[in-house]
Amino acid sequence: MKKALAALLFCFVPSSAGFPQTDVQVTATAIPIDPADPAHRQFGRLRYLAGWQLDSRQRDFGGYSALWVKGDRFMALADNGHYLRFRMTKPGVIEQPRFSELPAFPAYEGHKGDRDSESMTVGPNGDIWVGFEYRNAILRYAPDLTMLHSLAWPPAMKKWSLNSGAEAMVRLEGGRFVIFSEGNAVAPHVHDSLIFPGDPTSTRNTPFHFGYRPPRGYAPTDAAQLPDGNIIVLHRRFGIWDGFSAALAIVDPADIKPGATVEGEHIAELRPPLNIDNMEGISVVQEGGKTMLWLISDDNQVPVERTLLLKFELEGVKK
Repeated sequence: MKKALAALLFCFVPSSAGFPQTDVQVTATAIPIDPADPAHRQFGRLRYLAGWQLDSRQRDFGGYSALWVKGDRFMALADNGHYLRFRMTKPGVIEQPRFSELPAFPAYEGHKGDRDSESMTVGPNGDIWVGFEYRNAILRYAPDLTMLHSLAWPPAMKKWSLNSGAEAMVRLEGGRFVIFSEGNAVAPHVHDSLIFPGDPTSTRNTPFHFGYRPPRGYAPTDAAQLPDGNIIVLHRRFGIWDGFSAALAIVDPADIKPGATVEGEHIAELRPPLNIDNMEGISVVQEGGKTMLWLISDDNQVPVERTLLLKFELEGVKK
């Protein structure tokens, strides 16, 4: 008990006390989505607008599993508790890159699993919720990520496997939270998922379970809410012979009920030889009345994978 209390108190130390931000250049190299045919830009309801391979000599660069975009401001959260903020006022020009680290998460020292931050969602006041695998926890941070406000180990997530837990999380307008597990099945090809009536770090908000059936062979990796209120879910698949593929589906929150199995509308699939990697982060923005999707890949910080930042227009979204 004393150890747990000490760990909890340590969580509330501002990150500036031990995790100074650093400024290191990040470069962006433009890429076509289809190397064989740069004019090929339409994929289902997605129209490819632009994309870049990001690179940096910063040692903590890469591994990005969640993404938030607002205007020209970007924040990419890695699966080890590190994050990158930058601005892009001109296409492909990375400005003011800042690397930093989340405040200490319950004082666990050791390997990556102790800080396996996989999902992120931002509230209307700027508070940031982060979902952690391995510990199956949800943490709520201040808008500037310098202070941890609250945390919880939801009992509904207790039995989720160590490396397949809260992979995708989205706060819906009105305050409900939806969390998709990556690999915890309640039936063949159906992923255990949760919907909380409010802040998942509050014990007052007890979730209910539902099942989510992704496109065949895929697992959910991130989610965001569209302007029409629906949820867009990003998925990832890996094959030994063909590498990574990505798929997107749209889920109507009205279909989510206790014990129900929900299957979204499959709207696009991106497969090799397209310029796709381990796509794990998605963010939705509005530009001139149009709905834009930003996707980012997790390179696992290994040389054979890349950090890709891709921009698409999503067609057919009701305003």
